[in-house]
Amino acid sequence: MSVQEVLPLGGPASAQSGQFRADHLLVAEMVKPGSKVLDVGCGEGDLLQLLETRGIDGRGIELSREGVNRCVAKGLAVVQGDADTDLVNYPDDAFDYVILSQTLQATRQPKVVLENLLRIGRRAIVSFPNFGFWKMRLQLLIGGHMPRTENLPATWYDTANIHFCTIKDFVELCDEINVKMERSIALDLYGRPVPLNLPWWVWNMFGEQAVFLLSRGGGK
Repeated sequence: MSVQEVLPLGGPASAQSGQFRADHLLVAEMVKPGSKVLDVGCGEGDLLQLLETRGIDGRGIELSREGVNRCVAKGLAVVQGDADTDLVNYPDDAFDYVILSQTLQATRQPKVVLENLLRIGRRAIVSFPNFGFWKMRLQLLIGGHMPRTENLPATWYDTANIHFCTIKDFVELCDEINVKMERSIALDLYGRPVPLNLPWWVWNMFGEQAVFLLSRGGGK
């Protein structure tokens, strides 16, 4: 599957870039204003707040009670729930977009979760840390221990992440379950886009994280 177009960084989201994570800014650029959105694993609601500034109707689901409380204190519509068990309760096509930001690797059944995202939403936006990033490889090769980075700071015995994947792994999963990649982008160590006209293996090596805009494949 070939690399799709990279979204330009422009508009309201990039104007506030100092306040938000690079992947959140990209996600916000991918969502059309006025859309109805579900943010799965929304944390403390930073992305939902960013989407709100763009006129987007955002709802959230978050596993931790502390995260839910902080979201509600900000006036956000967030409920407590588990992506692995509670997404099945949402009806088909309930949202225009369903977002899974830096959460895929913490789910018990990533494939089932991804399928549910695209059942509930007409489109899904997924971002995740790339375990194929060169710094990860180097720590394994030279240090002989499980990698730790700014995006993945926890030790192997104290992390919520249980299913690490690379960009290549994710692309292959999309192929396997007939998911269409409408847009995709890899970000380097400094949050800058890896050039579009490079092959997948370069993204897999030099992208610290990736963001994908997905829709159902043909016939779905």
